[in-house]
Amino acid sequence: MSKIAYDPVKDKFARIVKNSRRLRRIFYFLLDLIFQRSWHIRRILKTKGEELDKKGSWKLLDAGSGFGQYDRFILETFQQVTIHSVDVKTDYLEDNKHYFQEEIEKGRISFYEADLLTFDEKEAFDFAICVDVLEHIEEDRLAIENISRSLKQDGIFLMHSPSHFSEEDADEDDTFVGEHARTGYSKADIEKKLMEADLLPIDTHYTYGKWGRRSWILSVKWPMIAFTKIGLFAVLPLLIYYPLVMPFCLMMNYADLFTKNKKGNGIYAVARKI
Repeated sequence: MSKIAYDPVKDKFARIVKNSRRLRRIFYFLLDLIFQRSWHIRRILKTKGEELDKKGSWKLLDAGSGFGQYDRFILETFQQVTIHSVDVKTDYLEDNKHYFQEEIEKGRISFYEADLLTFDEKEAFDFAICVDVLEHIEEDRLAIENISRSLKQDGIFLMHSPSHFSEEDADEDDTFVGEHARTGYSKADIEKKLMEADLLPIDTHYTYGKWGRRSWILSVKWPMIAFTKIGLFAVLPLLIYYPLVMPFCLMMNYADLFTKNKKGNGIYAVARKI
């Protein structure tokens, strides 16, 4: 059986849409719609960001910008924010610089190549996000410490990652666990690492629980299997498949957003710099 390679499939779509602003916006919309973690991240960003936006100008660090989907949401949602967005992948950064050219010229966002293990900003940011990045870093404690050092006192840190429960759902042909430095975090594990970095946890929550996991299987895992096996030939059957399953997936994503999951395949943590 073919390996289910998640990141390469997403990268293929990113290459297809990178030269078209319209296609890229559609790509962002689909990422936000399908990936349930985005529902949680955007909800928290909106709540915490509104508090900062009311006080005046503020600075946000995107520690691992990836495709730039959260940068787009933040710029569209808040008027007073300036984003400092970093990543280790130069191709992602170049694509983002091309797409966000207008916002870069206005001084609202900047993109830099940076390794979180050597990141050395001090007390510069009011908010930092690190979404599905730490699981790729062997020395995650050092990365968290460097992000923490970049935050002003009372600054907010928001992370998301696979949880330690994610291994239970991984088939032998899933590579998303093999792509990571660790299976994932438990609440106790991530809270301990945050506190060691002078970050006080204020909200830790499992995502992709009972409902989110089912939505992920229908809307992400099975389509990824199709793309892995037959490539872009999967597009046509999925155009029929998605309209049938998406109403149910959206309802399950919404349910997961407000369910107090005792376990789940993902985890987020919100912490305050002390």
